Amino acid sequence: MTDCLIVGAGVVGLSLAYELADQGARVRVIDAGLPGAEASWAGAGILPPVGKNATGAAERLTALSNQLHAQWHERLREETGIDNGYRRTGGVYLARDPASAADLSQDIDRWQRQGVSVELLEGIAGVARIEPALVPRGSLSACCYLREECQLRNPRHLRAILAALARRGVEVSAGEPAEDFVVEGGRITAVRAPTGLMRADVVCITGGAWSRALVARLARPPAIVPVRGQIVLLAQQTPGVRRIINEGLRYLVPRGDGRVLVGSTEENVGFDRGTTAGAIEGLLEFAFSLVPSLAEARVERSWAGLRPVSPDGRPYLGRIAGYDNAFLAAGHGRAGLQLSPGTALVMSRLILGQEVPIDLESFRTDRNVQPG
Repeated sequence: MTDCLIVGAGVVGLSLAYELADQGARVRVIDAGLPGAEASWAGAGILPPVGKNATGAAERLTALSNQLHAQWHERLREETGIDNGYRRTGGVYLARDPASAADLSQDIDRWQRQGVSVELLEGIAGVARIEPALVPRGSLSACCYLREECQLRNPRHLRAILAALARRGVEVSAGEPAEDFVVEGGRITAVRAPTGLMRADVVCITGGAWSRALVARLARPPAIVPVRGQIVLLAQQTPGVRRIINEGLRYLVPRGDGRVLVGSTEENVGFDRGTTAGAIEGLLEFAFSLVPSLAEARVERSWAGLRPVSPDGRPYLGRIAGYDNAFLAAGHGRAGLQLSPGTALVMSRLILGQEVPIDLESFRTDRNVQPG
């Protein structure tokens, strides 16, 4: 029998399996599709900083995750030989209208309160000193530089975790959906899959945007909805921006090999993972309006992912109400990859009955549930 069966092989589920296996647990992960092939793979890998003065559970989870990302980068590279692309490249944040400047001002206040190093940039000249290729079109209302912002490359990170799980003997099964749950006396005794019943002492649902439907078979489901985000990948021959460029919810993320990710949209279109001409055109225009030289770059590809978004922006972490051995870790929105190592740590300790370093009250799985 498996100690823990994880339903969902995105970055959260795989990270949890990695942490549990490191504690000596027997773990299996199943997924209806391919491991890491949904929002986990599709993201840009931006890791905004959180300072040492972080307060509140959400900030503390982010701070813990950022700390673990640096550690996991070294561990995974030593174990597997795969470099997941974790780098501290710094991030520029800018606003080109008064409303956006007001929002950025609030962000700056929050960063400074947390103890994040924030360098205020004065106009185009200040921007050019940090990023000569960044030439914003129109007026620049506000701008700052966060030298502690990091990034990693999602596909490489997922490959590294999968390789580490294989070394630990963790079975990750693709094309193996959880069709139903066998419940006896307030406990899940087995998960029904196409290949038969899978028995486990503990079951944890980490199904991303699909978690609501999975939990609905057990209890009133969380209010997780899929939000589509489209991204364009550009490839340029000459060096361009070196740092992450953020404006509102959109960004440019330069990779070390000359590629630049341009994202991202937020669209409530259900489970439609398609890309659209209008969205891609809008992202390209955004990129050109910041870095004119990108107009000469080659469009390599575009894609979309479905983020699992909760109404209050916080993930659902903890035990599923009414069950002794059922847990949920989902609803991370845009921050799934960033929060994955911290989520893995707190959930593994909760599952194993150990002390949890963060109060999970604000992440309760029975808040914002759908009527049932």
